Order: sequence, then C-alpha cells, then structure tokens
Amino acid sequence: MKRKTLDIVYCGIFATITAILSQIAIPLPGGVPLTLQTFAVSLVGILLGSKKGFISILVYVLMGAIGLPVFSGFSAGIGAIVGPTGGFILSFPIMSFIIGLVCERTDNKILIFLGMILASIPNYLAGAFQFSLVTGSSFYNAFLVSVLPFILVGIIKAALATIIGSMLRNHKSIKGVISYDKA
Repeated sequence: MKRKTLDIVYCGIFATITAILSQIAIPLPGGVPLTLQTFAVSLVGILLGSKKGFISILVYVLMGAIGLPVFSGFSAGIGAIVGPTGGFILSFPIMSFIIGLVCERTDNKILIFLGMILASIPNYLAGAFQFSLVTGSSFYNAFLVSVLPFILVGIIKAALATIIGSMLRNHKSIKGVISYDKA
C-alpha cells in the first residue's frame, strides 16, 4: 500500500515538473514554440518507466484539459488540445510510455537515446497531422513549420535527457525511491 501511495505522489510531482518546464519556451514564427516539454516528458519516462510515466504525463494533459494553465505560455483548456499544437500534447503520454519501456529493458545509454528518437516519431507525426488539419495546410507544409525546425533541438534534448535521466536514476539518493519493474 505504501508503494502505491508513493507512486501516485511521484506521478503528481512529475506532472508538476512537466508543467513547470513547459513554461520555459521560445516563441517561433510558425506558431509552435520551442519548449522543454519534450525534455520533461523524456525525463519522466526514464525515471518512472512506461506505466507510471504514461500516467504522470496523462495527468499533465488532463490538468491542462480541465483548464489549469500547464501548457506552454500558461495556456490551457480544450482549445489548446484541439488547436494547432494539440497533437504534440496528446501524444506526450505515448512518448513517455515508449521511453519508459526502453528504460525498463536496458541501462544502455545509446539504446535509451535511440528509444527517445523512436518515441519522437509518433509525437512529430501526431503534431504535424493535427497542425495540418487545424491550419488547413498540407501535411508537408505542416511538417516544414511544426516539425523540421525542432528536429536538431529535439536530438540535443534527447541526448541531455539521456545523460541527466540516467545519472538521476542511478544516483544513490534516488535509486529505490523512484523505481519501476524491469520487464
């Protein structure tokens, strides 16, 4: 029972950390800001694993959906989720799940980094698809505006999340406190 309570607390804490890191944003001309959301989503997957990472990021998405200003630029509500960048937000739980799944199977930093790149694919596809639908642009143009400018920065964030997340999950003060079952 104590472990389940701690798991719920950690999911809430990491949903809050994601909300805080989402506010670190640089607006870009295409309408999609450069944020630390995906960095936070990656760290959550690394530290909490697939199931708890998914739940934590789902809580983050639901907090925003009910109107708490947790998305980039303190935005919130259904409008943010059905807006041009909502596809990115909606795919965050899947992204965290995939990263967590990889981390449950290996401690190898290269494989974890590749898992983050793999997890970025559904995020980019869902984001570009919704951007295309909402703005009425072609998928190609949506990709050019909402994905392409972020790929290099995404790779850098994935590398940093791999390094920082691996260090944190192996740190003696955290090991055992934040844990997940190895698959």
